[in-house]
Amino acid sequence: AQGPEEGSAGASQAAPRKDLLARKARILVEFLLEKYTKKEPITQNALMKIVSRKYRQHYSEILSTVRERMELVFGLEMKEVDGRGNIYTLIRKLNLGGNDCPRDEGALPKSRLLMVLLGVIFMNGNRATEEKIWEFLSMLGVYAGRRHCIFGEPRRLITKDLVQKEYLNYRRVPNSDPPRYEFLWGPRACVETSKMKVLEALAKFHGRVPSSFPDLYDEALRDQAERAGLRGAARARSKAEASAPSRASSHI
Repeated sequence: AQGPEEGSAGASQAAPRKDLLARKARILVEFLLEKYTKKEPITQNALMKIVSRKYRQHYSEILSTVRERMELVFGLEMKEVDGRGNIYTLIRKLNLGGNDCPRDEGALPKSRLLMVLLGVIFMNGNRATEEKIWEFLSMLGVYAGRRHCIFGEPRRLITKDLVQKEYLNYRRVPNSDPPRYEFLWGPRACVETSKMKVLEALAKFHGRVPSSFPDLYDEALRDQAERAGLRGAARARSKAEASAPSRASSHI
């Protein structure tokens, strides 16, 4: 059993280790995207060289995180080419797993990124400052002003394209001086997905399950119940409207 001082020391040591592993994962993601753009094969030796000998024992953990993020955010799946795990290639994965937004043809990677962005907004009390969003995107090697091989110009994508399509709401933080901006869910996001679907994507990104975020999970369950109630009320209304003409004709 650890005493208070030993426990806090262990936690303080775990945080830097986690940050370093996250940094290695980010570098690997950028490396894989570059290889995908150039259509070059990916060797295990190259991946291990990036991880470095110092973190070799965490290689499997880092690679697992990277594969999950490549699939979840960029819609790219790592596949073994030689059957021995020495050479990989990246292929486009077409199945969105039930996530419907956005519906524009060819928008698969953007839809995956959007689901995770909606998760960041949800996680921050249903509104996330622009700084929070870019802090998150930097974990994926996506930076403002730097063209991305999958998403194009990221700032335009999240502050204009997804806003114009009403998936995101981008507005000035009230009474902020100097002006600061924040993101909220747009009306189409509210219609085309749900807090539970977004929480599932967010949990998968962090390698966890939705219930491991208890407050968010409770809110997502309430959202599900409200949506079910609204759907039930709409069905009852439609049924009543459909039966009204038949009742009227029986009195004629």
